[in-house]
Amino acid sequence: MSDSKLVYSTDPKLNQKCSRCRELISECICIKYSDKPKPGFTAVMRLEKNGRGGKVVTLIEQLPPSDNYLVPLEKLLKSRAGSGGTHYNGSNGGVIEIQGDKRDLIRKVLTEKGIEVKG
Repeated sequence: MSDSKLVYSTDPKLNQKCSRCRELISECICIKYSDKPKPGFTAVMRLEKNGRGGKVVTLIEQLPPSDNYLVPLEKLLKSRAGSGGTHYNGSNGGVIEIQGDKRDLIRKVLTEKGIEVKG
């Protein structure tokens, strides 16, 4: 379609609305920024203590490097774990750090979201 916004149509296919953003399907932005992982996607999880003053963090690596993907996932993991954390783009893709040893909880959350976890 063109860059104009649909005002009125009698075609039922054009009048369907997205269940997530409540916009018309032709103008939906959810499809472009889907948070579903690609097939063959595997996250690598590990525990790290070096250079942190003896404190432990759980790292989830090899994630898609897009902020549209990392920010909601980081927010979900921090709220479920009840601890702080951050995200950044590393040499092997996106990385999420969660404070503390939360490997079991993070593995459970990522599996619920359909993300394969290694480590």
